[in-house]
Amino acid sequence: MLALSGLIIVIAVVALLLSGRASPIVALTLVPLVGALLTGYGPDELTEFFSAGLGRVMQVATMFVFAIVFFGVMQDTGLFRPVIDGLIRLTRGNVVFVAMGTAAIGIAAHLDGAGATTFLLTIPALLPLYTRLGMSRYLMLMLLATGAGVTNMLPWAGPLGRAAAVTGIEVTELWRPLIPVQVSGVVLLLALAAWLGLRERRRIEAAGSGRRALSGPNSCRRRTCRGAVRAARPGARRSCMRSRISS
Repeated sequence: MLALSGLIIVIAVVALLLSGRASPIVALTLVPLVGALLTGYGPDELTEFFSAGLGRVMQVATMFVFAIVFFGVMQDTGLFRPVIDGLIRLTRGNVVFVAMGTAAIGIAAHLDGAGATTFLLTIPALLPLYTRLGMSRYLMLMLLATGAGVTNMLPWAGPLGRAAAVTGIEVTELWRPLIPVQVSGVVLLLALAAWLGLRERRRIEAAGSGRRALSGPNSCRRRTCRGAVRAARPGARRSCMRSRISS
């Protein structure tokens, strides 16, 4: 019963977030609270759950707040500009090399098995480079997450530790058969990154520049509409509104 109620709570939270019917704060707080009350837990037990959960995530939350403030200040002061210029000179602005390097960075940064530190260290360093080259931020996140997923099968990472705790088998014994899987995963990820980098380079070349590739077709349409309206062409405003609605 408890497992079923937990599954229903997870499905409800995901459905609310994907449909946009509730903000993340409301969905992640109100739905579990209602589910716990319907399951039969009282206020005292919910208070204990809250205290235990808060103690577990307090260090990670503090690290997130510090990282956001710290890297935001460093970005505003221009600390990363020499680093980004050096990376561009190193890769010669080659989008394919940047994509493959992102995958390799995701693999190496997750060697400690901690996802929070992996993304807090890599995203602030790579985001300005992707912005400068006009590369998609979704590509960066996908390559980093996939690289971290390949490295997440290490003995000191979470999945194998939990599997060892449940099965009673040593972590190293569980990990040895996974070594070929990890090696093949690294090779396949680098090949995937190269292919996605080629596709990203074609997209940027089709857009004409990195700035246009980041802005996308909607901003171009808005600029065209503004120019047409300024020129006071007959029916320009109505045609622009119809193009926005149709898009």
